[in-house]
Amino acid sequence: MATGNPLLRRGLLFVLSSPSGAGKSTIARMILEADDGIGLSVSATTRPIREGEEDGKDYHFVSNSEFDELVESGAFLEWAHVFGHRYGTLKTEVVKQIEGGRDVLLDIDWQGTQQLKQVDPDIVRVFVLPPSMEELDRRLRSRGTDSDEVVAHRMNRAHIEISHWAEYDYVFINDDADKCKKLVHTVLKAERLKASRRVFLHDFVRSLLAGEAAFVREQRLG
Repeated sequence: MATGNPLLRRGLLFVLSSPSGAGKSTIARMILEADDGIGLSVSATTRPIREGEEDGKDYHFVSNSEFDELVESGAFLEWAHVFGHRYGTLKTEVVKQIEGGRDVLLDIDWQGTQQLKQVDPDIVRVFVLPPSMEELDRRLRSRGTDSDEVVAHRMNRAHIEISHWAEYDYVFINDDADKCKKLVHTVLKAERLKASRRVFLHDFVRSLLAGEAAFVREQRLG
């Protein structure tokens, strides 16, 4: 979908959070496929690479010592511990897109969202809830990749993450992935139209008023 000239507005940071299994990754993928005006920020992580993943595309896979160096050098907009590993949003990944007027989708948890809000208050925060905890448990188990112990750990963490729902600007219940994706995409398109992000309006209104003033003078002289 075309989004017009990106330089006519400021790129925005679009945060999407949810507990594991609530469908956040699916919705993010659907939006990225449907909208060429937004790109995904590739995070750095200390977790091992999984089969089918590609370094630099899915994540920037780094060692613990490399992650420490990135933290010390101030390379992250935010970072957090998640399921025994660390994840961080690299400034370079975000700035190069924002400066080009392109939106950036950030797939981060509530900890990262809190940090990011302190760095840049002009972000859009969306939280996705599961329809029920029973359904969340079913989705996690249906993956067939985690042990009962890991699923139990994810469910415990889900309670903590869901308790932060009120810190977000928009909250949706994902009982239908396609419907939820459409709602999230509607938010994205509406936020793009905010006057504060459409930087060209300042010059347009100035010229509009200048033109009106000239017209009034001509009418008086005539």
